[in-house]
Amino acid sequence: MDITLWIMIIGWVFVLIWVPFIIYTNKKAHPKALFVLFFAEMWERFSYYGMRALLVLYMTKVLFIDLAQNVAETQAYGIYGSYTAMVYLFPVLGGLVADRLLGFKKTIIWGGLLMSLGHFTLALQGIEGLEGNMPFFFAALALIIVGNGFFKPNISSFLGTFYETDDPRKDGAFSIFYMGVNIGSFLATLTCGYVGQQINWHYGFGLAGIGMLLGLIVFYFASKTDMLQGKGGQPEEVTKGERKFLGLKPDYGVYIVSLLAIPVCAYMLDLDEVMSGAMIVISLLIIAYLLYQALTAKDKVEGQRLLVVIVLFFFHAIFWALFEQAGGSLTIFTDKNVDRFVGGTEIPASIFQSLNPLYIMLLAPVFSWMWFKLNKAGKEPSTPMKFVLGLTQLALGFGVIVLGAKYFASGDGLVSIAFLAVMYLLHTTGELSLSPIGLSMVTKLSPAKVVGFVMGAWFLSIALANKMAGLIGTLTTSEEVTDDTPASVTLGIYSDTYWIWGFCVVGAAALLLLLLVPLLRKWMNGIH
Repeated sequence: MDITLWIMIIGWVFVLIWVPFIIYTNKKAHPKALFVLFFAEMWERFSYYGMRALLVLYMTKVLFIDLAQNVAETQAYGIYGSYTAMVYLFPVLGGLVADRLLGFKKTIIWGGLLMSLGHFTLALQGIEGLEGNMPFFFAALALIIVGNGFFKPNISSFLGTFYETDDPRKDGAFSIFYMGVNIGSFLATLTCGYVGQQINWHYGFGLAGIGMLLGLIVFYFASKTDMLQGKGGQPEEVTKGERKFLGLKPDYGVYIVSLLAIPVCAYMLDLDEVMSGAMIVISLLIIAYLLYQALTAKDKVEGQRLLVVIVLFFFHAIFWALFEQAGGSLTIFTDKNVDRFVGGTEIPASIFQSLNPLYIMLLAPVFSWMWFKLNKAGKEPSTPMKFVLGLTQLALGFGVIVLGAKYFASGDGLVSIAFLAVMYLLHTTGELSLSPIGLSMVTKLSPAKVVGFVMGAWFLSIALANKMAGLIGTLTTSEEVTDDTPASVTLGIYSDTYWIWGFCVVGAAALLLLLLVPLLRKWMNGIH
């Protein structure tokens, strides 16, 4: 019996029951637009996480199979870090495009089309003669990077327009929306992970592309109805013909620049050190610009609220730098050092990435309900305090895996699945305390005219984090490690890295933020 196949089937059945239940129980409390954007984002995340589940494994086991193991892993982490960094860097520009030129609807549709092309291009690498063709591989990733820049920030910002600034339903809406993100991730890691590792890598990538197209179709047809309340159109200056881009109609200008950006991104993917330096410079420039906006704002309250976003930017980056080990070093750790046999079947390492989205599907409604009830009782933690809780739980998750590695591993260096499951549970509760709350916070604290840009800058913190994640991942490699190195040796390398970076560094960040909470609450000026 193939247990992995049964896990995938049960997962799909569960989602087909769970999603209608969530919609039915929340349909009276929220506008229809929430569920349209929920579905569009669900399928977009199916495409992204379906590809992410396979990417590092595909590079180490196929693209770089001829290299020494530590070299293959280092190269894979470098590309993975640059890729995921740019995935979250381009939303800064995508937010500006929506704010100034295309509006939310057109920007989201254009981004979805580019991402679909990227996934199908990855699938085409299975054609004889293209396997291992690195320029083709980088071009596929570049299409996804540019497309995601248009799609990702704007669907979140668009959701915020359907609620008033301090609407008590807003955090709950973003938690439900975030559950849609993770339903897509759950189905993707199960389906694309199984198909990619057990059948064919390129079929897995192709499924990711189909998922993206489904999300695009859902959004496009909804935009033709009143479900989106007529919102998300182009700015008035554009519709009146008063605003051009590069001397062209904004639509054409954006499309041309987007296509020109693809070869540039493809080239940058293979320049790890240059990409690291560029990320730091870009981050500093954008933070400096936001600081300038905050400190020179005519409205002092608006300026202070923007300062809160800037401070939390850095703690947000620390959280994701360690959380994103899930798609990198934790997947390789699972492959090497976790006892994956269940009922006589060895479960593929990529499948374990589905634990995080499964927990979110189960717990997001609980967190949504909990925040709402605590709000009514006047006891809901402030946004900065929720960030402290998120960082603390992330640190505890790494503490669990270190505990399992140091004291409960088998003689041959394998850790029980139970420790991995508990680690992902703590990482998930940490994520639910921080990530959807951060999205909601940006829409509450940003000046209305630049909310798209600030949301893009917020995703920049994840871009910086993903580049850091790639660098932290390389600390788990060693020149002494080969294909024949016993698991007991690699276990020590992983546990030491996770103890220093996952537990100690993240724990210290949580403590520092706890000391800053009173000041940040004051700067929020009444917005909870």
